Amino acid sequence: MLKTLEEIYQEMLDIFARQSGYRPHAACDLAARLYAAAAQVQALYVQIAWTLDQSFPQTAQGEFLDYHGETRNITRVAATAAEGILRFSVDQAVSQPLNVPAGTVCMTATGVRYETLEDGAIAPGELWVDIAARAVEAGESGNAGTDRVVVMAVAPAGVARCTNPKPFTGGADREDDEALRARILDSYRRLPNGANAAYYEQEAMGFAGVAAAKAVGRPRGIGTVDVYIAAASGLPEEALRQAVEETLQKSREIAVDLRVLAPTLYPVAVTAAVAAAEGYTFAQAKADAEDALAGFFGGHLLGEAVTLAGLGHLLYSLDSVANYRFTAPAADVAALPSRLPSLGTVTITEMGG
Repeated sequence: MLKTLEEIYQEMLDIFARQSGYRPHAACDLAARLYAAAAQVQALYVQIAWTLDQSFPQTAQGEFLDYHGETRNITRVAATAAEGILRFSVDQAVSQPLNVPAGTVCMTATGVRYETLEDGAIAPGELWVDIAARAVEAGESGNAGTDRVVVMAVAPAGVARCTNPKPFTGGADREDDEALRARILDSYRRLPNGANAAYYEQEAMGFAGVAAAKAVGRPRGIGTVDVYIAAASGLPEEALRQAVEETLQKSREIAVDLRVLAPTLYPVAVTAAVAAAEGYTFAQAKADAEDALAGFFGGHLLGEAVTLAGLGHLLYSLDSVANYRFTAPAADVAALPSRLPSLGTVTITEMGG
């Protein structure tokens, strides 16, 4: 326990009094000098305590926790941008293609920006086109429910409106200290030995873009290992999967048949009735609930269960939601290492009195 400044100062006065035979008056110059010295000693106590905290992964913070991670070949997961689809539409079909170039920016009403990742065009005779898009800024703020991206920064010629027919998901902030700490401590509890599940999972997580990894032993009989990986937005790109497999093939055990696989998506439809908290409208509560659900689902759920309790906590934690009631999912979604729960159809209605 740290000594306070006053405790150190009184101890110094007591020692001085024992050694000199008199106690300095509080207003004298010597007392002021002793108080200044006590302040510096107390600062050393604080510095020593801080240094001790940074010496162990259980209490280290920031870059010092990163150093502990490096000793276990674990790096902090970077922030990722939410991904989804932007739909550009017109009121009446046209006879000429309406081009929507890559980099076209659309926004939510609150100013969160998204940009298209490829060129697209509304074909002659069609009313709309869907184009892959990504949040401009990485982080959870890019997760958005359906029909939330409705403002075009600069509308492509002839295009009347934009929206997102499905939620933008997969946006995640840079891994915080507590999440990184949990992974570091887990690496001590499940010591990678070059052959166990912990080893394969840790190696896969070392790749930028891998948000979660699950290793399964003997899925196809003795001597087989399947490693499932997920990106922050969900399924990994083929290039990432191949890169992870190439590396693991070089370091696997002799005579082991190893595969690196993308998981199977398991859409979870969510139907809930919510009551708006005092001072909020149902529209705001609905929007907040949809955005929260969009942010909840992502690659980090690989091999994890989705519980009604967890979904309920997610909604009840929102300032705008006073109460909720689920009708779907009807039960918890069980955890399977090869399965990645994803957000299915979301239906939010107003809870009756």
